[in-house]
Amino acid sequence: MKLVVRQMAWLNATPKPDDRTKRAQIGAEVAQVSRLARFKADKIKPQMPPNPLPHIVDRLVEIGLNEQAGMGVAPLSWSTIDAWTRLTGIDLMPWEVRLIRSLSVAYLSEGSRAESENCPPPWRGTWTARNLEVEQSRLEELLG
Repeated sequence: MKLVVRQMAWLNATPKPDDRTKRAQIGAEVAQVSRLARFKADKIKPQMPPNPLPHIVDRLVEIGLNEQAGMGVAPLSWSTIDAWTRLTGIDLMPWEVRLIRSLSVAYLSEGSRAESENCPPPWRGTWTARNLEVEQSRLEELLG
């Protein structure tokens, strides 16, 4: 379950070059595009791990993956989850509430880690012919 949410965070992250690279040091222009947007531009359908409880992920997305806090974002608060349940009339079991909160924490954690352009995906499915074609063209463009 957490793997699904971590994969979502990895896809939605906007990679940045490592501070130690020349591109970062000279302030090279880096496209501010999420991995998901790049996949869509390359016409690659991102692969997702199996989701044993899709209704939980749907509820997490509906409530919000995270919320604004002081100087940034924070995991969903207990009061936010409680307000959602009262306003929607959907009664969640205690284990569902804890799981939703835990998934929100996992999303933020992976999103932070995934900002590195060298961060591998938390889950990798089988490569399609399109994946290979895009990677081949990127290598040829890079190496000449």
